[in-house]
Amino acid sequence: MKYIFFGTPEFAAIVLEKLINTGYIPEAVICNPDEPVGRKQILTSPPVKRLIANSGQLIEIFQPVNKSGLLAISRKLLAIKPDLAIIAAYGKIIPKEILDIPRYGTLNVHGSLLPKYRGASPIQHAILNGDKETGVTIMKIDEEMDHGNIISNLKTQISKVDTYDSLSQKLAISGAKLLIKIIPDYISGRIKPIEQDHSKATYTKIIKKEDGKIDWSKSAEEIERMTRAFYPWPTAWTTWNGKILKILEAEVCGNNLAIKKLQLEGGKILSIREFLNGHKDFSVACLK
Repeated sequence: MKYIFFGTPEFAAIVLEKLINTGYIPEAVICNPDEPVGRKQILTSPPVKRLIANSGQLIEIFQPVNKSGLLAISRKLLAIKPDLAIIAAYGKIIPKEILDIPRYGTLNVHGSLLPKYRGASPIQHAILNGDKETGVTIMKIDEEMDHGNIISNLKTQISKVDTYDSLSQKLAISGAKLLIKIIPDYISGRIKPIEQDHSKATYTKIIKKEDGKIDWSKSAEEIERMTRAFYPWPTAWTTWNGKILKILEAEVCGNNLAIKKLQLEGGKILSIREFLNGHKDFSVACLK
């Protein structure tokens, strides 16, 4: 089977690594461009590109900036004559001209039990909303966002300590295993895609830095969930003495929020005890 892979972050890299290790080597990989990272703005390759570089496989990589860039590589993708395309957290809308290239269409590994949590941040919203379970869905892509017919899905429990980081890894692993399991049956026609119940669809948005700003009028439970849903980015944050203060770990004790780990802008990650030892004037009442 010849396929092309679309994906950019760690979630996608986990899925692709499982595929490669199983013998499903893509003909081409499409990911986002390299970006400057950190305070020094060092140009950094996305996880999927780094995976390919370290895999020992000769796989062509395309990094289009936008829709026009995607359309510009359509001839090269057509020349591959792929049987299938697989998407995992690519992060860009793929035009119909590209989606129609593979013989058996395009499958997407989505981090929720569709039709719940369509959109860009299903994993974060499952944690924010206090859900006890979520899952992954393999669906056949159509032109609308996360709207396509479902091929298969698999439930995953959300633990009380799961962060976006840990839950994303769980879902990527289970999604890759599910994808590997269903590909032969899907290609052979033994699996018939099922239409989603669109009346039950809910939607999520792209997470921005300002989404992590803590509203201290919220309950301790809501703020604690923020610390997990937004870890490692953008983190749950507030301001103190004119600086950003990241709340990296907390727990609920009765009706109160107990901060366990935090980081002041420009400083190191500290336990609450270490932080208080170095900032005798700290007061929760001064947080904004």
